[in-house]
Amino acid sequence: MTRRAGGSALRAGYCIVAIISALLAAPPAFSQTVAPRYTLTPEQWREDLRVMMAELPRRHRNLYHTTSAETFDSAAKALHARIPSLARHEIILEMAKIVALASDGHTNISPTRDAAIGFRTLPVALYLFRDGLYVRAAHRIHADLAGARVLRIGDATADDAFARVRPYIGRDNDMGVKFFAPHLLAIPEVLHAAGLAPSPDSVLFELAVGDSTRAVWLRPVGAVDLMPADADVSWRRKQGWIDARDRASTPDPFWLSRDPEKVLWWFTTLPESKTVYAQINQVRNGPSETFAEFTQRLLSAIDSVQGDRLILDLRLNRGGNGVLLRPLVNGILKRPNVNERGRLIVLTGRSTWSAAQFLVDDLQKYADVTLVGEPAASKGNHYGDSRRITLPNSGITVRAATMYWQAWLPTDQRRWTAPDVAAGLSFSDYVRNEDPVLTTALGFVARPRLSDELRQAIATGDTAGARERLAAFREDSTHAYADARLSLDSAAMHFLERRDYDRAVAILELALMEYPDVPRAYANLSAAYLARARAQGSSTVAERAEPEP
Repeated sequence: MTRRAGGSALRAGYCIVAIISALLAAPPAFSQTVAPRYTLTPEQWREDLRVMMAELPRRHRNLYHTTSAETFDSAAKALHARIPSLARHEIILEMAKIVALASDGHTNISPTRDAAIGFRTLPVALYLFRDGLYVRAAHRIHADLAGARVLRIGDATADDAFARVRPYIGRDNDMGVKFFAPHLLAIPEVLHAAGLAPSPDSVLFELAVGDSTRAVWLRPVGAVDLMPADADVSWRRKQGWIDARDRASTPDPFWLSRDPEKVLWWFTTLPESKTVYAQINQVRNGPSETFAEFTQRLLSAIDSVQGDRLILDLRLNRGGNGVLLRPLVNGILKRPNVNERGRLIVLTGRSTWSAAQFLVDDLQKYADVTLVGEPAASKGNHYGDSRRITLPNSGITVRAATMYWQAWLPTDQRRWTAPDVAAGLSFSDYVRNEDPVLTTALGFVARPRLSDELRQAIATGDTAGARERLAAFREDSTHAYADARLSLDSAAMHFLERRDYDRAVAILELALMEYPDVPRAYANLSAAYLARARAQGSSTVAERAEPEP
């Protein structure tokens, strides 16, 4: 993306004043943890690049599933030529961009997972809330910045900054970008490589702090906190840092009340109800209890309180061993008191990934589940089970997905599992320790599915009513992530399975009218027209199919 030229003269003048003011007001230099500076020659980096490009297609289940081999090779050749002119961090991040061309989350070079990379962090922790990018927490030297809204990083708006770091991120979908980008935007080496900072040692942030706007130069304060593989621990408080929710008058909400790295899972029965809330932060066996044993305790608790609703919270679950999930899924299916629409609710978000996606897939396929929150960062058909490739000179880890998991039909092109009810976290929710996602789940009242409503309207010949219901569904913000076209397809399939071709055609004509830019809408309608024609003239078609004597 090209850099912004500057806007109006007034805006340009303001930026100059702000930058000069920030320079004059910059705090004294403090101790910095310097990234390791391996003395590698250009040829050693080129050898690492050659090893990476040789090993990726050998290790990956199907490296070129989205991006062609020619594109990979072209990117590698371009980097090979540029290596002598690039700094260490720029070489690493260019390599990360090449790996991210695979377009799956398990194939990556990750500065937040690899100590050998050795990047640093700025004194701010960022998060993209529903209402913008905020400083969720700040180092004590910049305590006054906790709670500030990020307006610009370098010459870019917050949205532009997100777009600039996106190419470095291995992801299954854009929720993976939402998860990782705020972490990368607090790494000065990334910001410099992305053209958002003049050097990897200082970055200019423009922030809304209270009622004022401030320009602040930020410098690194230490090494990047490395993330564990299977849980999102980014929310836990850090010593020496000020969190925006520290001043809340209420305790931490359930989903942030336990350290997900230490507490793999837990559950409770909500007061004055028969709702059982269970948070599953990782799918693996613990040191003192297996996942199967936890599952049995959870199911026994549901039985003992005669639970009439089960809420599974997967918002911090980054994966684990999906093989362990079967007892939980089977146990839920055997309990009609919770396996019913509106009684089985799963909370998902941008951290829900890998083996957590398996659980979502299984419950969607076999149970009567309602999903609340954000889409998961993965999807039913995805590449997973990453394995490490250690580069010989730098020691950097490259991960490659080695297996393909297919929970959906092979032709299913959905980019994510959309929640039935959209709910997200605003910054004001966060500072008050409120959990709008759980609140939405507790207030959920089941109503007929859109596909059923469309089917009933078409069955009575009320095409106008079907279109009105579809429009109302699409305008409702709680369906922000839902693809209403899938409900149209489901309603059409109901009639096709019963050979009621006229009503199936009516549904698919409505689908084409509402989604004229979707090629599949044309294909579905054409298939329905053909099926109806064959049914109406079946004897003639059969006669024409007979071979001549």
